[in-house]
Amino acid sequence: MPAPSKRRTAKTIIETASDISKGCRALSRRCVHMRAIHDQLGDPPLRRRESGFTGLARIVVGQQLSIASADAIWTRVKAAIDPLEPDAMLSMDEAALRGLGLSRPKIRTLRAIASATANGEISFADLPDMSEYEIRNHLTALPGIGPWSVDIYLMFCLGARDAFAPSDLALQEAVRMVYGRQSRPGPDELEAIAERWRPWRGVAARLLWADYTHRRARPER
Repeated sequence: MPAPSKRRTAKTIIETASDISKGCRALSRRCVHMRAIHDQLGDPPLRRRESGFTGLARIVVGQQLSIASADAIWTRVKAAIDPLEPDAMLSMDEAALRGLGLSRPKIRTLRAIASATANGEISFADLPDMSEYEIRNHLTALPGIGPWSVDIYLMFCLGARDAFAPSDLALQEAVRMVYGRQSRPGPDELEAIAERWRPWRGVAARLLWADYTHRRARPER
C-alpha cells in the first residue's frame, strides 16, 4: 500500500457542494465508471461532519455497524451525554454506556480518546495543519483507532479531498459491482485502483457509496 501523503491537508479540502461538483466533473473526464455513476445519480451528498472529539467518537460508534444501527446508538449517546465532551464521557460508568448499546471494546476506545483529549495528549484543533502522515500517526496511537477510522475522519470531519477508505467493505463491494467482478478487491488492490482517481478520491468514494446505496435499494428482479 502506498505510504500516506506527507503533504498538508488544509489547502485541499472539500467544504461545499460546489467542491463536490468540481470533483465529479474532473472524475467524469478521466474515468468511464465515475462518469456512468454521475450521469445516473448526479452529485453525491457532501457528508461533512463535526470534527474534534465528537466527530471521532461518532466514527467509533459506527465501527462495523450498519448506518441505521450506528445512527440509533449515536442518537442515544448524544441524548445521554449532553454536552458530549471528554469529561462527561469519562464520568459515565460502564453499565450506563453498555445500556446505550456500546460494546466493551468501543467503551474502552471512547474512554481512551476522552482521556487523551482531556489530558492534552491529542489536540484536534491542530490536526487540520498536519499532513496526512502525521494525522495517521497521531490518531492510530489511540487504542481502537485503525486505518478505516482515520480515513473516515479525514474524509468527513476534515474534508480531505484525496482521502479514501480502501478497507471499507461497502466501497469494496461497490467497486466489485461497478467493474462487474466476481469478487471484491481487498484493501491493497482497491488502493491501487483508486490511484486513478487522485486528487479527488474523496469524491470518488462518495460516488461509489451513492452507487452502492442505489443498487441495494432497487427491488430484486
